[in-house]
Amino acid sequence: MKKNIGFVNLDSSLLNWLLEKLASAPSEISNVHELSEALKDLGAANCSSLMIELNKDGAVASFPYDELQCGPLLINARARKVLRDNVEILLTPTEFDILYFLARNKGEVFTKEQIYKAVWEEDYFIDDSNIMAFIRKLRKKIEPSPDDPVYILTICGIGYKFNEKL
Repeated sequence: MKKNIGFVNLDSSLLNWLLEKLASAPSEISNVHELSEALKDLGAANCSSLMIELNKDGAVASFPYDELQCGPLLINARARKVLRDNVEILLTPTEFDILYFLARNKGEVFTKEQIYKAVWEEDYFIDDSNIMAFIRKLRKKIEPSPDDPVYILTICGIGYKFNEKL
């Protein structure tokens, strides 16, 4: 399944308008609080981007967890922390974004271009070495054996996926 990934620039006036609309939204609408909190984090520069997944009917998909447990790897989205066997692994913001994007979409194969568009704000440049370098650095940090990865798998001729068996 191919993801349709788009970006919207959000200035402070649009952010304030969205927060006002969410504050007056009916309480029976799901995920309003989570979206408001994520937008506040974005406005406070606690994060640089916000990814919103829509269901097939166009509604915001539920996001019932802040943590992804993938075998001994624990990814905490809110704290932007990664632990393996309860030991914190320090990642750059971009490394975290790539890892979280792939782990959130376990088993789905993404091209380098799709990963780039999901993580960076600027237009995609035909430079596969950029993504490859980040994946290599990420593997050195999270994989027990970077030369024989178990988390981020290479799909020859296509791109990468996060191991769905974890």
